[in-house]
Amino acid sequence: MNFNNRTEIEKNGFVGFKTIKELWDNRKDIPKKMGVYLVIDLNFKNTEFINPGVGGFFKGKDPNVPISELKMNYVPNSQVVYIGKAGGSTVKATLHSRLGQYLSFGKTKNVGHAGGRYIWQIKNHENLLFCWKETPKNEPVNIERDLINEFIDQFGKMPYANLI
Repeated sequence: MNFNNRTEIEKNGFVGFKTIKELWDNRKDIPKKMGVYLVIDLNFKNTEFINPGVGGFFKGKDPNVPISELKMNYVPNSQVVYIGKAGGSTVKATLHSRLGQYLSFGKTKNVGHAGGRYIWQIKNHENLLFCWKETPKNEPVNIERDLINEFIDQFGKMPYANLI
């Protein structure tokens, strides 16, 4: 899949394509099913970073890192900045609940979604797009792994906000 081509992303089953601002106002379209999701920065050729960002301090831990670290992780030729998963056969989370946690974390709430936290240090984070894909017959963890491997094949490193 070409991660910089929305048509190809859609052909791979992703839907939604809602900005963070839109999802902060209304999450009703996010399914209550397990699946995977992408965070897309349409401004990826001109991305700017902020410090501090707007991520929450879960368990008192500062989620912010120096801008130099953000720049080191950034994949300047990719619009996809994060690949995530929600739920599974042994995990009760859904796309709706997991993205809800992620979005709350970005409103400085103290919730347990520190994965992908680097997106909250992108200056225009409210314009990032979320898209998602239900995976009713496949474990999201496996689909996420495959997507990340495909991303690495295409760009030579993990997405910006996917941390080891």
